[in-house]
Amino acid sequence: QVQLVESGGGLVQAGGSLTLSCAASGIIFSINAMGWYRQAPGKQRESVAGITRGGNTNYADSVKGRFTISRDNAKNMVYLQMNSLKPEDTGVYYCKARDLYAVDYWGQGTQVTVSS
Repeated sequence: QVQLVESGGGLVQAGGSLTLSCAASGIIFSINAMGWYRQAPGKQRESVAGITRGGNTNYADSVKGRFTISRDNAKNMVYLQMNSLKPEDTGVYYCKARDLYAVDYWGQGTQVTVSS
């Protein structure tokens, strides 16, 4: 089992920045890829950014150039630096971990609200 706890959400004005953190615990050695997802009200959950154990990253087109995902394997942490935030970035942000057996684990989510 893997447990994930997100933090760092909040209210920010458009153009501002936030950094989300995700702390992983449990069977850490089994974690392979990690990522951030978000869900806006009335919309489906969507992938925002992902990072493999080796550090390869991918981003949704809507956040490329603005968001940066990083990972500290020694601290069992993954981060999402969000710059130039837009109102459409508003939503609940979830951390996800996928283990070596392709089982997915989710955090409880953290709210990000960007005001115009």
